[in-house]
Amino acid sequence: MDHGALVLIEIGALLLGIALLGRLAARWGISPIPLILLGGLAFGEGGLLPFNSGGEFIEIGAEIGVILLLLMLGLEYTAQELLGNLKGSRTAGLIDMLLNATPGAIFALVMGWGPVAALALAGITWISSSGVIAKLLHDLGRLANRETPVVLSILVIEDLAMAFYLPVLTAVLVGLDLAVGLVTVIVALAAVVLILYVAFRHGHLVSRLVWSKNAEVLLLSVLGITVLVAGLAAQASVSSAVGAFLVGIAISGPVARHAQQLLTPLRDLFASVFFLFFGLSTDPADLVPMLGPAVVLAVITMATKLVTGYYAAGRAGIGEAGRWRAGFALMPRGEFSIVIAGLAVASGIDRSLAALATAYVLITIVAGPLLARLPDTEWFSRFADRRQQRRRSRQRAA
Repeated sequence: MDHGALVLIEIGALLLGIALLGRLAARWGISPIPLILLGGLAFGEGGLLPFNSGGEFIEIGAEIGVILLLLMLGLEYTAQELLGNLKGSRTAGLIDMLLNATPGAIFALVMGWGPVAALALAGITWISSSGVIAKLLHDLGRLANRETPVVLSILVIEDLAMAFYLPVLTAVLVGLDLAVGLVTVIVALAAVVLILYVAFRHGHLVSRLVWSKNAEVLLLSVLGITVLVAGLAAQASVSSAVGAFLVGIAISGPVARHAQQLLTPLRDLFASVFFLFFGLSTDPADLVPMLGPAVVLAVITMATKLVTGYYAAGRAGIGEAGRWRAGFALMPRGEFSIVIAGLAVASGIDRSLAALATAYVLITIVAGPLLARLPDTEWFSRFADRRQQRRRSRQRAA
């Protein structure tokens, strides 16, 4: 069969499969993320019917999916709102790092992989997946909830921290000297400061630059500047997701509202491709040996994320139910964790680390969206109400 025709057939079949899984998820009342991931496993490396063509399209589509997810999140908030939430979440960000990086580091040392692997696994368990959580908040209709800005603040703090962590990790992994590693960190820091400055101080100019009454021109302008900034951020060793998010923050007013309407279908399409790509690139056979350790690590660090979100939302004055929703929402790990594992294995660290990271991420991505629905159940709402009443009683007694 002609290669071009085969690529079209396989991509079309995969997209149709995503649609069927989405319909099935809607009927069951759950997020489609776990089903799309499992579908990707079935048709990826080592699956029932391996997907052989169109890999480059799916990979690029996955990257665009993460960019659009974070852009759309940024469009929901103004620069002032983000700055206020970041200031109020600094302590929560530090606690997030301590609670979630420490188990990964200890786990690597227990497995006998050494201190460098401990540094890598600490990052894998620390960083939540901005892309997965953005999709999850949208699927559950929580973008307007009071706890959502708290969740986003922690995600932004984590993503900004990656601008420092990834260059340091890379320098350690490849054995660069201190001076080279320091230069890399300084370049990343300068890029972050520049993007933040433009977003906070000159957002109105960005909005004016992309605005057009013509829907096609507006769509291309917003999409073009977002992908451009995301690419430049990635080139400067900063997360492309951070770049896309800050572009969304910089765009405000009527421009943001019109852009949201135009980009929503694209966001949904490429977000699904992102989750599909993760499943397609995973060989189920590689997961089996490390499945037990991955389950143990996932249980521990999903619990620590729950504590992180609950504490951060509590500091922000959010009610009992919102605190639990924030904690459950932070559980999934994703794109950053896989990137870190890839860097570690490429440097010669035990390949078991990659298998553990893949199984770990897959468990959190599947379990996270399912557990995130718990606060919406009737019995959990009663539980949260009782805790809220007891807290108020203690406050009155004090």
